[in-house]
Amino acid sequence: MTETTILASYGLLIMITILLQVLGGAQQLSIGYLLSSRDETRTLKGMTARLKRALDNSIVAMTLFAPAILILVTLDRTSPSTLLAAQVFLVAPIVYCLLYTSPSPRDS
Repeated sequence: MTETTILASYGLLIMITILLQVLGGAQQLSIGYLLSSRDETRTLKGMTARLKRALDNSIVAMTLFAPAILILVTLDRTSPSTLLAAQVFLVAPIVYCLLYTSPSPRDS
C-alpha cells in the first residue's frame, strides 16, 4: 500500500461517511424537506448529527492530508515513515468515527 492508495482510501472513507449521514438524515427528515429549497432549518439528532460532525472533521483533515501526500509523491520524498504516518492517519479516523457515533448512555 502506498501513500496515494491511502489517500484514495481516505476519500472512500469520506464517501461512506457521507452515505451513512445522508441515510440517517433521510430517516429523520421527510423526503419533501430533503427535496425542497430547505429555507426552514431543521437540525439532525443523535448518531446522524454525530456523523455530520465527523464528516465535517474528515473533510477538513483531507484538506491538510491530501496536499502533503501529493507533495511527497511529486518530490519523490516518500519513505517508510511517511507510509506509517499515512497508515496511522487512515486508521485514526476510522476508530474515531466508530467511537464517536456509537450510542452513548445519554441517547436512551
